[in-house]
Amino acid sequence: MNVNEPLAERLRPKSLEDYVSQAHLVGKNGVLTQHIKQGLIPSMLFWGPPGTGKTTLANIIAHISDRPFYTLSAINSGVKDIRDVIDKAKQSGGLFTTKNPILFIDEIHRFSKSQQDSLLQAVEKGWITLIGATTENPSFEVIPALLSRCQVYILNAFTKEDLETLLQRAIKTDTYLVKKNINLKETSALLRLSGGDGRKLLNIFELIVNTYPDANNIVITDEAVLSKIQNNTARYDKTGEQHYDIISAFIKSIRGSDPNAAVYWLARMVEGGEDVKFIARRLIILASEDIGNANPTALVMANNTFQAVSTIGFPESRIILSQCATYLACSPKSNADYMAIGKAQQIVKQTGDLPVPLDIRNAPTKLMKALGYGDNYKYAHNYENNFTEQEFLPEAIKNTKIYEPGNNAREQAQRDFLKQRWKDKYNY
Repeated sequence: MNVNEPLAERLRPKSLEDYVSQAHLVGKNGVLTQHIKQGLIPSMLFWGPPGTGKTTLANIIAHISDRPFYTLSAINSGVKDIRDVIDKAKQSGGLFTTKNPILFIDEIHRFSKSQQDSLLQAVEKGWITLIGATTENPSFEVIPALLSRCQVYILNAFTKEDLETLLQRAIKTDTYLVKKNINLKETSALLRLSGGDGRKLLNIFELIVNTYPDANNIVITDEAVLSKIQNNTARYDKTGEQHYDIISAFIKSIRGSDPNAAVYWLARMVEGGEDVKFIARRLIILASEDIGNANPTALVMANNTFQAVSTIGFPESRIILSQCATYLACSPKSNADYMAIGKAQQIVKQTGDLPVPLDIRNAPTKLMKALGYGDNYKYAHNYENNFTEQEFLPEAIKNTKIYEPGNNAREQAQRDFLKQRWKDKYNY
């Protein structure tokens, strides 16, 4: 056993008997237990939070069923890697035996459509048995054709009892920890910091234990855990508070026109396994909220980025995201559109459902025309410069200026245009 291996890896179960939690799947009457007993392993997707044993379970299934086992990570694997594994599986005789190889793909939701498509024939023909692990809802992140060929099994976050079992097992069975005198006096802080993630719990626990210089006097309390963990962990938890802190730092760096900080925080998210579509969606929002008409191309760039990363997936998407982030950071900034819609909504809340002026109402029927709907409407294109002054706001709020162009070249041109058209009506 390698001392440099993380505790979670050293304690990884090798059999169902050692596997903690997920009794609905691997308990005495669990559905996977029955499949394993019968020797019939279907292609399947494990869906659950981080650190709930998805990879471990795939390894155990492969070991018990005595099948060749291939593993890929969607973070750094592409179509070529998938095809290489499929070719090996076909050569091993997977087509002619019930013990076809198992291909385990971690973070399968990160595969693009084309990457997932490359798995279809191999799964359908039985060249491989696919086991995919995902922290995202497969209904949204896995293509329907592949989803229909797989059974979906949900893994739950570890309970308090499960986590405490892991801690006790670590203290009593780990080759290195058994040599230390560990008094696990309190566990609340450890359990809270783990967030139900068994792997995270064990890694934090090992980190805490290693901070004690005297191996014969290790007393772990909630206070000790909290005081030590603040100075020693820099993990990215995409389901917790840090997830929101880092995306906030990313957005504020772009808003503040700092491409260096923007790319740094982007790298933190990429390395931490953040959902590529989540990052791209936030860039689309920022393009309108913080740039808007100061550079209308920003929204086009952000939307194209979302489409591109949805097609490409990781790892190449990091380059596309970096290009978009630096472009947006270097764009002129304006929140004029954000402020305008906010002001308009506030007016609506204060004034309610004000009537639409008669001259700009729709008049599809004779009755509506008889009631004056559409009367005196001035069709702008019939006038010089495609403009004629007319009131488009309800009477109660006429002359109200809602949109205020920002202080930049493009929006200054808009301000000049509006001033020329409306003179002093809106005081531009």
